[in-house]
Amino acid sequence: MFLPDPLIILELGLLGIGIGFIAGLLGIGGGMLMVPFLMYMLGQLGTPEDITLKMAIATAMSTIVFTSISSVRAHHKMQAVRWDLVKGLVPGIVLGSLISSFGVFSVLKGSTLGYFFEAFVFFSATQLFINKKPKPSRQMPETAGMMLAGSSIGFMSGLVGAGGGFISVPFMVWCNISIRNAVATSAALGFPIALANALGYIASGSTFQGRPEGSLGFIWIPGMVLIAMCSVLTAPIGVKVAHTLPVKQFSRIFAFFLYALSIYMFYQTLTKT
Repeated sequence: MFLPDPLIILELGLLGIGIGFIAGLLGIGGGMLMVPFLMYMLGQLGTPEDITLKMAIATAMSTIVFTSISSVRAHHKMQAVRWDLVKGLVPGIVLGSLISSFGVFSVLKGSTLGYFFEAFVFFSATQLFINKKPKPSRQMPETAGMMLAGSSIGFMSGLVGAGGGFISVPFMVWCNISIRNAVATSAALGFPIALANALGYIASGSTFQGRPEGSLGFIWIPGMVLIAMCSVLTAPIGVKVAHTLPVKQFSRIFAFFLYALSIYMFYQTLTKT
């Protein structure tokens, strides 16, 4: 496997350590947080500007395949995963993910995808910050509603490189699923989301020119491997913290970080178009 220079290896390792912890704590894949850092690294390797964001999103998503396994095992040991909800949402998730990553993702221009990504990060920050309480009578939908919800989660995740937690956790909490069960179940949903999207990114990116050495479709394999190796070590630590400390305060701090990230990414996209 082709390896980048030692400084980028160190950066990827540190990124994986931080992302793994956050993934376990909040039930997210952490893909959106990786994207700006991966864009910088891919730019250092001379990746064409129009596909840099696409490769960053695809690489970030592919790491969630591994992070989610580590995270969900820890949540399952604490009997927090609602496997009945996983079973109901997965068919729609796979369908939405493949439509997004294999079709829409490859034809969008880099700047258009950039604006969509930034808007989604801003929306996700708002969801974390508001923490709005649902109506007591609201419940998870039936089969058709679960299919629609799963498709929406998978489709949106494929466009922004997220494991779906920023959509699935607020959705489940909105349906009166406890926050700890929602976080744990979201971690379990991260695997089919990431796997389906990764396959789509490989197929849709195979014909693009200028990809860095060691790429498979839109996925930068060295980045994926190094981040995944480190993130699986810290995801269980994040899970333990999530089950022992109140997450609400951390979520709001994290929301402010996402607001800043969204504004920074918007500025970068605006100045390059």
